[in-house]
This record gives sequence, C-alpha cells and structure tokens, in this order.
Amino acid sequence: MTQPQGIPRGSAETVQILLVDDHPLFRQGLAQLINQESDLEICGEADTARQALTLAERLSPTLAIVDLTLEESSGLDLIRRLRSLHPELRILVVSMHDEMLCAERALRVGARGYVMKREAAECVLSAIRTILAGEVYLSERVRARLRPIGDSPGGGEGTSPTTVLSDREFEVFQMIGQGLTPRQVAQQLHLSVRTIEAHREHIKKKLGIRSAAELLKYAIHWNQEERG
Repeated sequence: MTQPQGIPRGSAETVQILLVDDHPLFRQGLAQLINQESDLEICGEADTARQALTLAERLSPTLAIVDLTLEESSGLDLIRRLRSLHPELRILVVSMHDEMLCAERALRVGARGYVMKREAAECVLSAIRTILAGEVYLSERVRARLRPIGDSPGGGEGTSPTTVLSDREFEVFQMIGQGLTPRQVAQQLHLSVRTIEAHREHIKKKLGIRSAAELLKYAIHWNQEERG
C-alpha cells in the first residue's frame, strides 16, 4: 500500500495527536515512535475514556489514536462520543482485536483507520499519514471484504451482531466467540461477572438466542466466518 504524504515533512505545522490506551508500556513505545517524526507530536495521553474526553476538549488534537478495550468504557463508544463532540477530529484505532471482526464496526462509529497492535510500527505511521491525507486506512485483507460503509444491510442482516448490539455488547460477544468464560471476559474488561452475565442476556435477547450454549456456538461460528 502506498504511503500518502499527509503534511509534508519539515513543515512548520506539527500535527497534534492524542493517544488513548490503558497499557502504559504500549503508550510509551508508540509515543516514542511518533515523536521521532518531525511533523507529528503526541500532545496528550489518556488511559480512560473520561480522561480522553477531557484532553480532547482542552488540547484540540488533529488526530486521536484509540484502543478498543478501555476501563469503564468501550473504545467504540468513546469514538462515537469524540466524533459527536469534535466532528473534525480524525481517529485511528490501534487494537489487539482482530480487524476482520472489528474494523467495520469502528468505521461505522467514526474511525478513519484500523491497525492491529501486532503489525509493524511502520503501519501505524502509514495509517496516520493516510488519514491525515483524507483517506481511510485498512489492510488489503479487510478492504477486500468490507462492504462500503453506509450501504444498506440486506439479506437478513437485521439481526447481525454488527448492527443490533451496543458497543459493549459487541465487545462481550466477540470474547464469547473466542471461548472466554464470563469471568475471563470480566477480567479483561475490568467489569464484574454479574455485569458480563447481564450483557450476555441482552445479547441473547437481541439475537433471538435462547441458551448460553447456543450463544457460544453462534459466537464462535460468527468469529470464524468473519475472519474468513
């Protein structure tokens, strides 16, 4: 994939970037990578959605890099709120979650690109410059499968997890499909087991599923199908 230039290197204008991730070591490494670029600068770091919203209001960054798994909130919900409050803000998702499962959802709530954390560091820089150039950044694998954002779903997709579940429910659904127990999901999302069980009940109701076993089977199948 060619790398758009975005703002020319050496320009007097430095792009201000807000970094949102709840892993300090990852933030540190990514901040070092980005700050080495003469035209890019990390202007603030946040580890919660609440802090991210506060910093976005105070710092007015050009771009935000957001993880999908945050304490107390879904990254998808944060993206939606950031875009609502700051329509000009460009958002790149950098996440551990499989892009085949999450990229479309992220773009639908307002992100302009998606990079998995396991990708090379150069992919993050390429994604940043692609988004600054006004384009959407996706891997070729996702781009080949993803239907245009905004297209009307059809053919029975009215009950698709992508369209009917809330951001947090969708996150829980994915983890169920990875074979995680409610306790393991709760630990990863920093929530109580009771909260996860409540989400699971809502998911079953929205998808028309009657039992936990049926939900597990469907979630695993859906994950496998979306990964292709």
